[in-house]
Amino acid sequence: MTSPSTLAPIGESRPGAEWWRTAVIYQIYPRSFADASGDGIGDLPGITSRLDDLASLGIDALWLSPFFTSPQKDAGYDVADYRDVDPLFGTLADFDAMLEAAHARGIRVIIDLVPNHSSDQHVWFQAALAAGPGSPERARYMFRDGQGEHGELPPNNWESVFGGPAWTRVEDGQWYLHLFDSSQPDFDWHNEEVREEFRGTLRFWLDRGVDGFRVDVAHGLIKADGLPDYTPPEDADSMGGEEPVPYWGQEGVHDVWRDWHRVLAEYEGDRALCAEAWLPTVDETAKWVRPDEMHQAFNFPYAMSEWDAEQLREIISESLRAFPAVGAPATWVLSNHDVIRHATRLAMPGHPQGHGVGPTTEGKPDPAAGLRRARAASTLMLALPGSAYLYQGEELGLPEAIELPDEAREDPTWFRTNGERYGRDGCRVPIPWSAADPAFGFSPTGESWLPQPAEWAAYARDAEEADPESTLWLYRTLLATRRAHDLGASELEWLDGYGDDVIAIRTGAVTVIANIGTEPVTLPQGTLLVASDTLEGAELPADTTVWILAD
Repeated sequence: MTSPSTLAPIGESRPGAEWWRTAVIYQIYPRSFADASGDGIGDLPGITSRLDDLASLGIDALWLSPFFTSPQKDAGYDVADYRDVDPLFGTLADFDAMLEAAHARGIRVIIDLVPNHSSDQHVWFQAALAAGPGSPERARYMFRDGQGEHGELPPNNWESVFGGPAWTRVEDGQWYLHLFDSSQPDFDWHNEEVREEFRGTLRFWLDRGVDGFRVDVAHGLIKADGLPDYTPPEDADSMGGEEPVPYWGQEGVHDVWRDWHRVLAEYEGDRALCAEAWLPTVDETAKWVRPDEMHQAFNFPYAMSEWDAEQLREIISESLRAFPAVGAPATWVLSNHDVIRHATRLAMPGHPQGHGVGPTTEGKPDPAAGLRRARAASTLMLALPGSAYLYQGEELGLPEAIELPDEAREDPTWFRTNGERYGRDGCRVPIPWSAADPAFGFSPTGESWLPQPAEWAAYARDAEEADPESTLWLYRTLLATRRAHDLGASELEWLDGYGDDVIAIRTGAVTVIANIGTEPVTLPQGTLLVASDTLEGAELPADTTVWILAD
């Protein structure tokens, strides 16, 4: 096998035309993608075995959620060793083989890094517990003395994103901060030793040939001086709100990304950084992608938008103003491993991010209506200039798995809120590959770490492969047509005369019309390139999007 040091990144480009500016990037949640070992948990050899399927879809790159050594308290986002592969997923040799196979198919690979916190099983945190207050080992994390006469109260009132207090007390009386689970202690990023350790981690994976990093909680890391008390509004999203938050979006975090940018610049091949930065506005998000910082940032205002024409017009316009203003591409995303799948979410307006959907949720949508909207939304998104992210299974039209039994759930949110929030398990159920096989072809043994709904047989890849009207074939057509007409690099023009409930744009030579209202819309003359659903004559039905090439 080729040695890691010779796994060069694919292709080169000129400044302003880097691959990440227009790429369609496919997110793989490794434990739920494909299981080669038969233990019911997806793995790296499983990914390698399915690369031809991804190449046929027409994607440009993969983003892999964490596969590092971890006790899996938060499905791998609790990292114990940033420079090795957890045995659940394989070995470093399996990673190298997967990367080489992806590159051979013209597919780049981005991996997930989690710099805000580690696992409590990380060697550094274990050393911090053993060393005691005031030690250099403790200075790597956010240890603080408590309040009260005997330090019996936490240092402040912060709450964990997963519910419950954000502080845990250790035996010697100090407290440590964990914005997520108690098994995920926060690093202290004012500590130069922490910064140098992560520079080494970046270089470890860049030397192996990865094409970039998606950075978890990129708006975190730096906390406000003095760690002031903060109580978020009741309706605030868990990862950020409308007002300044002392543990999100602090100015000092930008120095970290400038430092990382310099590390990536040491390497050839347009390596990229993408920020998971949950911020209230597009303008705020654009600060993360200034020329010397990140290259991309997830557009969460777009991802969280409802199926509403006015809201979508506003966010698209803001995005195409704010991101290019700092020299970055706009990005577009509808689903990921942390939010309700958009085939369900778009048909249930107003449901708060982070709560999940389960058997007792009110207002659960009709699956057929949700799928129709999802197909229309994806058809609109993939016509927009910039880069787009897909989440595994959305190309099959998968809905959220709503009816999971309580005893099967694994998300820390479920446990830390005593079942008040269902959390994210419903979007993480292993995806179906073959309708008639055990575990729908996800695992050769029929094992599956989360139970798959029986009705997912209809969404299996082989079933959709045989149906030219399927969501799989829609996505293939969208990606091929997007590439053929270079839509990712095109300018967007708004078209008038279609009514308030219609999104009408021209990108390059392609006219895109999305009917978000309830009444049919008369279509212009031209050659139909793509339709998200069946058309009736020259009219565009509700919840349908088309691409048309003028005659």
